[in-house]
Parts: sequence; structure tokens; C-alpha cells
Amino acid sequence: MATLAADRRPLPRPRIDGFALLAAPGLLYLGIFFALPLAILLFRSVQGPDGALSFAGYVEFFSEPLNLIVTWRTFRVAILSTLLSLVLAYPTAFVLARAKGLVQTIILMAMILPLSVGVIVKAFSWSIVLRSDGIVNSALVATGIVEAPIRLLFTETALVIGAANVFLPFMVLPIYAVVRQIDPSLGSAAATLGAGPFYRFFRVTLPLTLPGVIAGVAFVFSLTISMYVIPSLIVGERQSTLSMLIARSFLFYRDAQLGSTISAILLVIAIAVVLGSSWLMRRFAGERA
Repeated sequence: MATLAADRRPLPRPRIDGFALLAAPGLLYLGIFFALPLAILLFRSVQGPDGALSFAGYVEFFSEPLNLIVTWRTFRVAILSTLLSLVLAYPTAFVLARAKGLVQTIILMAMILPLSVGVIVKAFSWSIVLRSDGIVNSALVATGIVEAPIRLLFTETALVIGAANVFLPFMVLPIYAVVRQIDPSLGSAAATLGAGPFYRFFRVTLPLTLPGVIAGVAFVFSLTISMYVIPSLIVGERQSTLSMLIARSFLFYRDAQLGSTISAILLVIAIAVVLGSSWLMRRFAGERA
């Protein structure tokens, strides 16, 4: 009887952590103004003319050779911009982490202050620098490297350089946050054990900084693959990207399904980048454990 009475006791109610309620306003805001519009966009991308479920928009998009060229160009620009940002940001993060006092403050401000400048301003500045009578061409002609100004603006190279410049802080800061936690004496300890410079870098330094590298690559790649203002001002309509096709579909063609389809494709790419970076972080953490 005592056992039956114990079994009939009501189960304890789950207690809600009070700190979790602090996230409710933010989650509600994201749900209404971010998740809901995205859900509507995804629904419109698979909605046929009669309102039925249809993937004709995706079939039509991928069956057009020009769209495949634009998709590959978007990936190529994003990959090259991310690699250039990584090459520039990796040593910068180490200098920033090892610098002291005023030098560190100056470098840190040089990374943070550009974030307060609008993307349009920075894109316009690169268009001025790279034009035929800009600083770069003037320097090349003055030094005798080229006899006449070369075309730099409205090229993919200019787009990669401009994108890497705009999004460089998003690569530097995650790597810097990791590097500053690494004991500087680890390299010296490895050297006393006979490890050479390359061995120390690839077996000690690089594995310790991989979390920051993965986070920075995910940030920059996600931003560059979906950028719109920078390619619009630097390369124009000559070399369109997926984001430019989205704007053209909604604003000029008035084709909501095509714009929704391309937007859904970009959304899938962004989600894949986030999931891939999270998987790499978990795998890396598991290997270290």
C-alpha cells in the first residue's frame, strides 16, 4: 500500500530557470522579424502559380547556364576573399596579441574603427583608389611597372580586394581572441625540445589557433557570399553575384518566385557554413580532449 501511494504522488513540475526568461524578448524579436520572414520566403520559393507545392523555380534556376556561372562566380569570390582575409589577419592577430600599451591600442582601434564606417563609403573609396587615374595606377605608372594605366576597377580582382578589406576585422578579432589566450612560452618550450620553426607552427601554433580560424572563416565567408553593396559599386552589372540577382529579380523583373528561390539557395549555403564550422569545432575539441 505504501508503494502504491508513493507511485500515485504527482511528478515534480519542471522548474524554469529564471535566467532563461531573459532571452525571451530577443528570441521573440528574432522569431517575428527574422524567422517568420524567412519562412515566408522559403514558402514562396516552392509555391507554384496555382498555389500548389512546386520545385519548378529551382529546376528553372539550375537549368540556366548563366545562373550556374553566377553561382560559381559568387563562390569563387567568397573563397578568394576569405583566403586573402585569412592571410592578412593571421599575422595581424599575433601582432595585436603580443603588442603592449599604446601600440596594441593603435592596432586594435585600426581594426575596430573601420566597422563604424558604412560599407558604401568603403566601397566607394576602393572604386576611387582602383580607377584608371587612381592611386594604384598612378603609382604603377610612376614607378615604371606599367606604361599606361591598367583596368583594375570592374574586375573580379578588385572585388576580392575590396571585400577582404571590408571584412578583415571579422577575421582578425576571432583569431586575436584565441591567440591572446595562448602561452607565448609554448613555442620556446618546443624549440628547446628540438622542434624547428615549421614543426612548431604546424604542430603547436596552428592547432591552438584553429578555433579562431574556423570562426573567422565562417564569419567572412558568410558575409562575402551574401554581399550586395560591394559588388554593385566595384564591379557593377558586368559580373553579377547571387545577391545582385536577388535584387534584380525583386526590383526589376518583379519575379518574386525567382528572387525567393535564389534567397533560399543563399540561406541554405549560410546554414551549411554554420553547421560545417560547428562540426569542425566539435571535432577539433574532441581530438584535443
